[in-house]
Amino acid sequence: MKMARLGDISVHYRVDGPDDGPPVVFANSLGTDMRLWDPILPLLPNGLRIIRYDKRGHGLTSCPPGRYAMGALVKDAENLLDHLQVTNCVFVGLSIGGMIAQGLAVKRLDLMRAMVLSNTAAKIGTPELWDARIADVESGGIEKLADAVMERWFSAPFRAQPELALWRNMLTRQEAEGYIGCSAAISGTDFYTPTSGLRLPTLGIAGSEDGSTPPDLVRETTDLIPGSQFHLIRKAGHLPCVEQPEEFARVLTGFLQQVGHTAGPDG
Repeated sequence: MKMARLGDISVHYRVDGPDDGPPVVFANSLGTDMRLWDPILPLLPNGLRIIRYDKRGHGLTSCPPGRYAMGALVKDAENLLDHLQVTNCVFVGLSIGGMIAQGLAVKRLDLMRAMVLSNTAAKIGTPELWDARIADVESGGIEKLADAVMERWFSAPFRAQPELALWRNMLTRQEAEGYIGCSAAISGTDFYTPTSGLRLPTLGIAGSEDGSTPPDLVRETTDLIPGSQFHLIRKAGHLPCVEQPEEFARVLTGFLQQVGHTAGPDG
């Protein structure tokens, strides 16, 4: 685990794998930290340079006060990749992480050779919806939203398992200011026009039980990009990398191989 001072914040990040491996960058969802990706990492091919980070207001990264703009979140990702001298990566973003992926591809296509848009969209929700959630957090903390969030995140069978407590705790232990800041960033984002201008290999992944970004919404966004692919993971909600890690890793690995983003015959 490392920290990098990037602009107005310190970003917590981690790099696993060889320095000369094909870089794969992971950006996680609202209310989670980089541990979101732990279930799939052992299932990915050897030899990749895996880069994870906590977005502003989450995990161990700085939590500035106030509402954030999506441009700031995209700039944080851009600054981190420049800091690590990463180019030609495959960027995997889930939910707000997928919005960051879209914004980064529009701004700095030189940094990305392909992207994976998991459980995300060009526009998520409405300003009224996000205003209501922000008001709830301001009045009662993230705890006030936690049970409803779990229903959107996970299928009913998973919510009956003891492991649910791990993810509920991860959510409620995030900084309320960071949750509010990133909620405002989502509220103010509509990437339909810029995303429709992108031309890079793209894989969309959705969960059949996703209550936050339903499959049709994910497919609609993925279809904005010519030549894109779409995969539906059944028996999974908003975080299929948690509920169905084997299938998520298999689909991601196949996409990496398809775009030639592998460590070679020995990796």
